[in-house]
Amino acid sequence: MALHNDQSGALRLFRSEALERLSIVSLTAFCATWAVALPVIALVGLSTAGFDLLVVPLLCVGVLVWSLFEYAMHRFAFHWSSEVAFVRSAVFVLHGNHHVNSNDPLRNLMPPIVSIPIAAAVWGLCVLALGASGTWLFLGFISGYVFYDVIHFGCHQWPMKGRIANVLKRHHMRHHHGSEAGNFAITTPLWDKLFGSTIKSQRKRSSA
Repeated sequence: MALHNDQSGALRLFRSEALERLSIVSLTAFCATWAVALPVIALVGLSTAGFDLLVVPLLCVGVLVWSLFEYAMHRFAFHWSSEVAFVRSAVFVLHGNHHVNSNDPLRNLMPPIVSIPIAAAVWGLCVLALGASGTWLFLGFISGYVFYDVIHFGCHQWPMKGRIANVLKRHHMRHHHGSEAGNFAITTPLWDKLFGSTIKSQRKRSSA
């Protein structure tokens, strides 16, 4: 599945040049995409559901649901071990390649060809469940996603010197350089603590 690009050293996933380009995204393109999409979603919410006392709670619930979804997807889908060749290939394309070359800036963010269709499906489910107000739930959810992907990019590409930022980076780096069987949360390490998947530091291991 993976093809090495001899010129740049980056990991190539597809023989097709068109597919390869669709599988990568720069930080600039990512930010431009969601700088347009998030206000559009908010405008749809205002025009279809209005702004009432439920908006803020729905936004908060949406962010909370995202954080749990983020953890579950990373733990159970992105690290799915299967004997089926197609499943192994799909998991590698979605996430396994990131562990092979984790510092490639063009693969530290989810490309729109993946994120936009999934977002549209989630939006539809939210509206189906809650009517027009579901757009506010979805806006919280998708805002959580955008925040997650920027934080994930930062963990690999930026110093992350702030106190909270440094905690998040160290938590994620232990997933890459300590054990892939833990530290699945990116933005909310609390989930790893609650579900027993936190990777202990080397200092704690040696003293245990």
